[in-house]
Amino acid sequence: MPRREIEGIVVSDKMDKTRIVAVHESLPHPKYGKYIQKTIKFAAHDEKNETHLGDKVLMIESRPLSRRKRWAIESVIQKAEQA
Repeated sequence: MPRREIEGIVVSDKMDKTRIVAVHESLPHPKYGKYIQKTIKFAAHDEKNETHLGDKVLMIESRPLSRRKRWAIESVIQKAEQA
C-alpha cells in the first residue's frame, strides 16, 4: 500500500530534526455550501534540518517517531524567499 503524501508550509523550525507543517484545505460547509478554510498542523521529521520557515514541503506518512510525529519530510518543493 503506498504511503500518503501531503503538501504543506513549514511554520516552525525551532526544534531539532522536527518541523511543524501547516496544511490548508478548503471544504464546503455541509449545510450552507460556502467554502471554509481549514488549517491542520503536523509535526514532521526532518533528519538533516534542511527545511526552514516558509518552505513548501512534501511530507510522507511514516512509522511513529515520537508521541506526535507520524510524518517525515520527503522533499522541498519551493524554498522560502529570504528578506
